[in-house]
Amino acid sequence: MSERQRATTPGSAGVLDTPAATPAAPPGRTRKRARRPLRARLARDWPLLAMTAPAAALLLVFHYLPTLGNVIAFQDYNPFIGDDPIDAFLHSEWIGFGNFEALFRDPLFWGAVRNTLTITAFQLVFFFPLPILLAILLNSLISGRVRGFVQSVVYLPHFFSWVLVVTFFVQMLGGAGLLAQQMRQGGLEPWNVMTNPDGFIVLVTAEAVWKDLGWGAIVFLAALAAINPNLYEAAAADGAGRWRRLWHITLPGLRPVIVLLLIMRLGDALSVGFEQFILQRDAVGRNAAEVLDTFVYYQAIVTQQWGLGAAAGLFKAAVGLALILTANHVAHRLGEQGVYSRT
Repeated sequence: MSERQRATTPGSAGVLDTPAATPAAPPGRTRKRARRPLRARLARDWPLLAMTAPAAALLLVFHYLPTLGNVIAFQDYNPFIGDDPIDAFLHSEWIGFGNFEALFRDPLFWGAVRNTLTITAFQLVFFFPLPILLAILLNSLISGRVRGFVQSVVYLPHFFSWVLVVTFFVQMLGGAGLLAQQMRQGGLEPWNVMTNPDGFIVLVTAEAVWKDLGWGAIVFLAALAAINPNLYEAAAADGAGRWRRLWHITLPGLRPVIVLLLIMRLGDALSVGFEQFILQRDAVGRNAAEVLDTFVYYQAIVTQQWGLGAAAGLFKAAVGLALILTANHVAHRLGEQGVYSRT
């Protein structure tokens, strides 16, 4: 038998000449990758850490540290006891859920909650779909110059303050505004737009649309850019028209983003804004313009009932968390990822 045959014949002495097989790892044990030391990782990633440090510091100072102050929701907090806020916290009386009981017995609180939820539901129906439609329209524009010009025009109002936005609407739709003057010159009675409590919900929605429509379309434009254009070409080759491509390609591509933003909007259902409503509260009355944020300002901050305001903030946070968890669970049941995915 030749040397080659002896080396390849099972059971022969030639098997000693072949490389030894790598022993298998014990079942249930995985090989861990060697991890770099902390100093090496810091030396590698310090530019990224330095870039994110200011944002992390702002988040810590203005979001996480103030969260500790929610404990005064269970106190009859008096900031004038002691020499500093910590001393006032230590000497304030603990009253348990007394602030929550006073809050839930107040009819003004439930009126503010009702107005807030009504405005949120109205804007979900009549405002939330508009950025999606705008993004689809902008994405369909062939000319890049026209698209850039339209985007710049519709983005610009987002950077205006609410004072400027409300002033603009007053100058256009107010009793002495442009529309009222033109109607008087035509012999017509001007419409009561800015001071009509019955139409206030439409007014604030129109102001929000004018201010944030273009800005809200940015996320959907990014989602549209991520859709593979070959899908549109293949569908067009198969005879699918524009509407069928929109229904079967565009909207399914936008669906994860739509679900995510809808869940986040539901979690923020009790926050519809503060400046926009406090600027117009006196014009239309408290019954129409009182939302939860303005209620906290007038009933807690102005009257210095700090524990009551903290209780209202905790209530808003608890409701928002419950809505996010519920909506995210429904998204999972429908096959969407939602805000977070289950492992």
